[in-house]
Amino acid sequence: MTTAVGAGPVLGADDRGGERLWWLPWLTVLAVLAALEALSRSGAIPEDYLPAVTTVLAALVAELRDPTFWLRVWETLQAWGLGLAVAVVAGIPLGLAIGSNRLAYRAVRVLIEFPRPIPPVAVLPLAVLLFGTGVEMKVYLVAFAAFFPLLFQALYGVQDLDPVARDTARAYGLGPIARFVWVAVPSAMPYVATGLRLSAAIALIVTIATEIVVGSSGLGYAINEVRYANDIALMYGIIVVTGVLGLVIAIMFRRLERRVLHWHASQRQELPA
Repeated sequence: MTTAVGAGPVLGADDRGGERLWWLPWLTVLAVLAALEALSRSGAIPEDYLPAVTTVLAALVAELRDPTFWLRVWETLQAWGLGLAVAVVAGIPLGLAIGSNRLAYRAVRVLIEFPRPIPPVAVLPLAVLLFGTGVEMKVYLVAFAAFFPLLFQALYGVQDLDPVARDTARAYGLGPIARFVWVAVPSAMPYVATGLRLSAAIALIVTIATEIVVGSSGLGYAINEVRYANDIALMYGIIVVTGVLGLVIAIMFRRLERRVLHWHASQRQELPA
């Protein structure tokens, strides 16, 4: 079975048979929600800690009618999108360039490895000092967090170039630039796609966490606001919204990956025997 980074296994006839069970995950979700509802209604878990699912949904439906709520969703998505875009523009080209030159990689390896494990919260005071508590601060932190997965996935993708493909390109007389454009970059694309999906998820997490910690406008601020008001049901409802946003983003980038990398073996389904 052929596999590729960030793309998953090639699907055979048996695997595709399971796709007909699309309803199974949703059945599991309904079962978990029913269990949580029962735990709350029975008093096994106090409603102050875990409101009933129906109570949470009722509070959320009422909140969805408030235009202010949608403004906060937009503020979160705006910071997420801008920060991720900055990370993409900076991280992918830089990773491809460094990965294609072993001398350059050795020269800057320490410089790019050192900030890699630094959590975004560690640079939060610096971001607030430089940009205040507005959207610029959130964009800076999101870009910082999302930059490194993209940089290293692009870098490793270029370095993992198949020697046979490289030697074949040389045998056909392709120069260094042509080999980079037509061989190295396509080979790195599955790695880049993985980095993009990881960075998109990290960017959303950092956006909402920053809004909670700093009090910047957005869904994170809304969670804090209703928590201080002791509206626990609505707090859970907004948390559910953040989870739904994460799920939508994951699905969106997965479908984009399948469309862009349709030529790659990992995205092609085998015909049934």
